[in-house]
Amino acid sequence: MADLGAITLWIALALSSYSALGSFVGQARGSVELVISSRRAVYLTMLVLLVSTLSLVTLFINRDFEVAYVAGHSDLAMPDRFTWVAFYAGNEGSLLYIAFSLATMTALAIWRAPSSVRDTLPYTTGVLMLVLAFFLAVMGFMANPFDKLPFVPPDGDGINPLLTHFGMFIHPPILMSGLICASVPFAFAMGSLLGGKTGDEWVDAGRMWGIIAWALLACGLLLGSWWAYTILGWGGFWFWDPVENAGLMPWLGLTAFIHSIMVQKRRGMFRMWNIVLINVSFGLALYGMFMNRGGPVPSVHSFGASSLGWVFLLFLAVGVLIPFAIFIWRFPILKSTQTLDSMLSREAAFLVNNLLLLGIAFVTLWGSVYPLISRLIAEEEITIARPFYDQVNGPLFLALLLLMGIGPLLPWRRATSASLRRALLAPGFVALGAGAALFVLGVHKPYALIGFALGAFVTTGIFIEWGRGTISRHRSSGDTYPIAFLRLLAANRPRYGGYIVHLAVVMVSLGVVGTSFFNEQRDVVLGLGETVRINDYELRYMGTVEDAKSNRTEFRSTVEVYRDGQLSYTLEPQRAFYPDFNMASTRAAIRSTPVEDLFVVPSENLPDGSVGFRILVNPLIWWMWVAGPVLILGTLVSLWPQQVRTTVPAPSRIDRSLPTPGSRGPETV
Repeated sequence: MADLGAITLWIALALSSYSALGSFVGQARGSVELVISSRRAVYLTMLVLLVSTLSLVTLFINRDFEVAYVAGHSDLAMPDRFTWVAFYAGNEGSLLYIAFSLATMTALAIWRAPSSVRDTLPYTTGVLMLVLAFFLAVMGFMANPFDKLPFVPPDGDGINPLLTHFGMFIHPPILMSGLICASVPFAFAMGSLLGGKTGDEWVDAGRMWGIIAWALLACGLLLGSWWAYTILGWGGFWFWDPVENAGLMPWLGLTAFIHSIMVQKRRGMFRMWNIVLINVSFGLALYGMFMNRGGPVPSVHSFGASSLGWVFLLFLAVGVLIPFAIFIWRFPILKSTQTLDSMLSREAAFLVNNLLLLGIAFVTLWGSVYPLISRLIAEEEITIARPFYDQVNGPLFLALLLLMGIGPLLPWRRATSASLRRALLAPGFVALGAGAALFVLGVHKPYALIGFALGAFVTTGIFIEWGRGTISRHRSSGDTYPIAFLRLLAANRPRYGGYIVHLAVVMVSLGVVGTSFFNEQRDVVLGLGETVRINDYELRYMGTVEDAKSNRTEFRSTVEVYRDGQLSYTLEPQRAFYPDFNMASTRAAIRSTPVEDLFVVPSENLPDGSVGFRILVNPLIWWMWVAGPVLILGTLVSLWPQQVRTTVPAPSRIDRSLPTPGSRGPETV
């Protein structure tokens, strides 16, 4: 299986190189046969990489420790269910996963490409296959997952204990897929520029794949936050770690892009700006992969020091400079067909939205790379901590939330003061009322009050839009209100799917504000039968059961939770120590409700039988995790194809250009 995997890896490199070169040369020379052959090589590359991927999975299942990568990331004690996690636990396997994901996405993108990009599709194919060839070349020459050891060890090193969590089955692959998926809308934009098609031909394909990449990154970030919350033991969900930031920044760029591309699709505006946005998003995605592959900034998420950092840094430089050089080359003919009519318009709101998103992205980028800059200039590494990001990005996120509520309520082209007042009156009144009510109830922190009020503002605007549309359809068609609402969503899926996504963002903001400003924490050591009080809860430690496994020792503690003197429920937080890794992993016991979480995690087990616990009460964090399914629903609604109805009039006489029954009409491509 190792030989099969290695051979198919080299075949995939040859096919992708041929496809890239053939696409460019075939299009330049007008050779239809070479273009078709290069496109077919895309599909074959995907199939060959599927064989290579299955080969590595089989090697893990069989515990073939002759293969260095298998020996380094699994052992005999590892359950088979963690095979998929071990597959991408290191550089070599994660690169193979990225390559297979990109090959699959490329095949789908080329197969389902709209007819509007047919003339430039070879350039798009060439760009995508060049990116794929880079990853395959890195694996072939520097990080081959099928390299063999000179001897077969009796057992492997084992999988990192922190990866033995359900979230690791989904979080890393989705996040890596989102990062590499940014290549697809980028390739459609570059294909359009290279082909001299500087209009709106690529917009539909760019928008669809931009949304897919955005949704994958959003889900990956949320799942990563959930993993950190449940297993790392510190009770938080976001630390502004350099690798966390590396996943967030391309998501911010793609958020700006998918909003801005709507303006180009509807009004023919922002053509140059959208090329800039997708170039920036692609560059930030490459930076994210560079940070994960042994980047120079330390992170608990990265794959550790490796020789790949300089290669990915070089690819990052090429991936930024060449696209912007192509953009400058085509700049004179990228003029939009329309201009901005008024700053009081939906187009202007989207533009300000873009600037805020890029501002947050570049503040985050500066904070991430500043330790490296300080090391190079002052020979002293200065780390940027969470307070910097909270103080700078916090107000920007609040401004973004405000704009998210105002933008969809504004009309295209121009709004009058009267129409603006009508649109904002009800949401503004609800926001002020919510803020006043919370103040009376004891919420006096300014940023928290603003965050909750803005959440009420956005939600009210969305429900008013849905309510008006549903009532109108009910009156015009006689449908029941639920049916009228569903048909309203179906009538304009991109718009109303976007509203659902906005609700998911409000849910995330609710969880962030609640737990950031109002959480309570106690770090205590409890002996058998001792109690501690936090907020309205009284917790009593009832003992710990120790269980020795082949590669770890597990400690399962029992904690009874009382409210108003009555036993409410029992929690069982867990801790495991792995001697081979000299590492402990934890499993927090969490009682979660829409109002607050009670979070209990053991920090240490002492010789006298007492246990150190970290206990937190995290208000509203439940809404962050609910936001994930809501976000997926909104994305699916936005991407679901619209049913286009066309009416073909019956010909009044025989049309000789139409094929008669039994005859063969003109072929279409």
